[in-house]
Amino acid sequence: MTNSANCHMLLANGGRHACVFTFRCSLLSNSGNLNLITQALEAVGRKMEVLPDPSTVHFHLPGDLSVLVHRKYEDFINELISKFPHEKEGILKFYGICWKIFNSLNSLELKSLEEPLYLFGQFFQKPLECLTLAYYLPQNAGDIARQFIKDQELLSFIDAECFIVSTVNALQTPMINASMVLCDRHFGGINYPVGGVGGIATSLADGLVEKGSEIRYKANVTNVLLENGKAVGVRLSNGKEFFAKTVISNATRWDTFGKLLKDKELPEEEKNFQKNYVKAPSFLSIHMGVKASVLPAGTDCHHFVLEDDWNNLEKPYGSIFLSIPTVLDPSLAPEGHHILHIFTTAGIEDWEGLSRKEYEEKKEVVANEIIRRLEKKLFPGLQDSIVLKEVGSPKTHRRFLARNDGTYGPMPRGKPKGLLAMPFNTTSIDGLYCVGDSCFPGQGVIAVAFSGIMCAHRVAADVGLEQKSPVLDAGLLGLLRWLRTLA
Repeated sequence: MTNSANCHMLLANGGRHACVFTFRCSLLSNSGNLNLITQALEAVGRKMEVLPDPSTVHFHLPGDLSVLVHRKYEDFINELISKFPHEKEGILKFYGICWKIFNSLNSLELKSLEEPLYLFGQFFQKPLECLTLAYYLPQNAGDIARQFIKDQELLSFIDAECFIVSTVNALQTPMINASMVLCDRHFGGINYPVGGVGGIATSLADGLVEKGSEIRYKANVTNVLLENGKAVGVRLSNGKEFFAKTVISNATRWDTFGKLLKDKELPEEEKNFQKNYVKAPSFLSIHMGVKASVLPAGTDCHHFVLEDDWNNLEKPYGSIFLSIPTVLDPSLAPEGHHILHIFTTAGIEDWEGLSRKEYEEKKEVVANEIIRRLEKKLFPGLQDSIVLKEVGSPKTHRRFLARNDGTYGPMPRGKPKGLLAMPFNTTSIDGLYCVGDSCFPGQGVIAVAFSGIMCAHRVAADVGLEQKSPVLDAGLLGLLRWLRTLA
């Protein structure tokens, strides 16, 4: 049960030219146990042609601090040390711990942490790696960084590193999440799917259908059906009902328990989740086609811009994400042109209560200010080079992604104890599972893919396709619930 838009849209120009607009991220790693999207494609008999991305992101930060995150870890770490030579030891220690965590994760067969037979098996095979992950589970990246680093500007850079993953600073980012992303980008490198990121969803869907699955589009789920307290199916907006042994919701937990189960009292575990987490902001997105001449030779694909004040990092419209996928794949735009995907955090409350005219005018005003900032910082003449522009607000994200307030996902209300408070895939309602960024291990492409792998394994055990132990299950699930109360 999922409700989302495809990852790209095709905008034709007079029927003769087209720009394929695509999201910013380069996604496909080629090796290791954490290359989960590649594994998912292989599971349905699909493989995508990819292009190597020579860098992950180019940071443009206050004080004219410029840091390029190279594909090769050594190149990145050498560049960072060149900016902060007095913090060489601290840099090596912090990122070294990231690698220690990443290598521990990457050595394990990733399945459900709610399945005790799997957990015990992994522990007996890799005890040191499991203990490493258990040690860092309740810790945050900012606390670890401060053990080794004193330079405030460098700590602010690590905040920015975490922000592009989780929309929060390092003190609010679980160390395990940070380590997954900060190391996976170098491990085997990150690669961009030819034809755009939307091809991943298309390939997965085609592969699933070929394997015998059925995908129903324009099938808007409005209710989860319960029978004697057990989830037994779903009802669509057209009144049709579908019944199944299990129901898996890819909606946020706010949508799942606030809308799809709106007549049921909020379970205690969900009250605990909402006590610890709030909805992260949404985004203002700008998709543009521009003349290629506006971009200097050698322009990088991904950029993060925060011009003047570190305090603006987490504020609405404070920082700017920019992706130019045609730097890697020119086929996405007509010859002589590039496509830009620009986005910045924005709350939906800033867009409510407007007339249609006021709404459209506000989109233009805010978008033009973002473009002006990029023009000043990176690309002089950007405004005059635009040949096509589409602007989406948080309301756009809410409408087409069916996410509560268009939210990017959950973020902690305060300083969390790592991932302790994150709920897993099972819920207090028998037969109902949740998956996605409001489940362990949280936000980010790798984390969400991991959530899907874990859920599939837990469901397979519950329906008899994998071995399970009811006694151990009850004990482990009770222990996990208790641990979440400590967060």
